[in-house]
Amino acid sequence: MKIPLPTTRRKARIEIIPLIDVIFFLLATFVMVSLSMVKNQGISVNLPSAATATPQERERAVTITIARSGDVYLNQEKIAPDLLPQRLKQLQTENPDMRVFINGDKEAYFGNAVQILDEVRSSGITKVAIQTKQGESLQK
Repeated sequence: MKIPLPTTRRKARIEIIPLIDVIFFLLATFVMVSLSMVKNQGISVNLPSAATATPQERERAVTITIARSGDVYLNQEKIAPDLLPQRLKQLQTENPDMRVFINGDKEAYFGNAVQILDEVRSSGITKVAIQTKQGESLQK
């Protein structure tokens, strides 16, 4: 009779290299998904170009958009121009350090943008910026 020799059992172990590959794949997937979920706050307008355009801090900001048709939007919500100063004062009491970004379509009436800018400043808001896209300042 043959006596079986004790066999050495190999201990189970976790391979670290494939685990790192999976973690990097998941990390890259989450980064790509989160980047695709970023939405621009505002109405789609054709912004004018400016050679001196610089990025501004968008934290706690209010966006006012003037569409080509002359419609005014406050954070993507259509608002009557005569109600804008009252709504801005309400937002300023909630956040005294508020910034206002004015988006104006390139083909919108310039008088509307000046009127909105005047209403923003008369509401006591001093941090106002007009949004543009970076590019050449003069079209040839």
